[in-house]
Amino acid sequence: MTILDGKKTSADIKIEIAEKVKELKAQGKKTPHLAAVIVGNDGASKTYVGAKVKACELVGFDSTLIELSEDTTEADLLAKIEELNNNSAIDGYIVQLPLPKHIDEHKVLLAVDPTKDVDGFHPANVGRMALELPTFLPATPYGVMELLERYKVPTSGKNVVVIGRSHIVGRPMSILMSQKRAAGDATVTVAHSRTANLKELTLKADIIVVALGVAEFLTGDMVKQGVTIIDVGITRLNDATKKSGFRLAGDVHFESVAPKADFITPVPGGVGPMTIAMLLKNTLLAGENRA
Repeated sequence: MTILDGKKTSADIKIEIAEKVKELKAQGKKTPHLAAVIVGNDGASKTYVGAKVKACELVGFDSTLIELSEDTTEADLLAKIEELNNNSAIDGYIVQLPLPKHIDEHKVLLAVDPTKDVDGFHPANVGRMALELPTFLPATPYGVMELLERYKVPTSGKNVVVIGRSHIVGRPMSILMSQKRAAGDATVTVAHSRTANLKELTLKADIIVVALGVAEFLTGDMVKQGVTIIDVGITRLNDATKKSGFRLAGDVHFESVAPKADFITPVPGGVGPMTIAMLLKNTLLAGENRA
């Protein structure tokens, strides 16, 4: 069994990006600049955004953090987005989700300039991805593809089951893995909460990507020997044996699945660190495109 180590791989990618930034600076070219907008006081969102800002510092990017209050109106947020769209100093930016309930997320995502959409969520970029045109790929699926490619996991002609149909992970994951690309050329089935014969599908799968948001959903009796497992989920579970009082679990029951797997991502330390690394890659691309 090979652990697909996202922590190590993301560190390698950050080193590569930092070297590229040094080259840009040595040539007198503009330093890539990422902005992040956060609305409200959601603890998890603040942690994620803080990690993204720290990662920018690590690779030598410029970064701007814009913190807006919970009662920020939709109109005020849209005005801030328009300001970022028109700011030539900003190469790319993200609007951290989820947003407060009084703000329409779809309206916000549509307002983002696609050329600065380093999250890869704008319909224009999703469409370009589907048509295999150059674009920003959604960071989490992009990170999974990078892991598969760097660890040389066989995907061509393989039977893949993606569990989860979200626009952020499941659907783009299914598109990317079916395309003619490195870590692609697979036959992909998208399963979800209404799939009636899920176990039948997973038992035939060579590769399973689980992005359901249900802790330890995929168990050892649902997979065959030699499977590749990509676990996108992360949930905090109460655990009295831990000093913190909790432990982190993925969507895969690691103890029962890992003995059957040829390749598997851990939680934490698998897909999570890759997401930030690929956001940085998208920002580097945005900077190069604008230059």
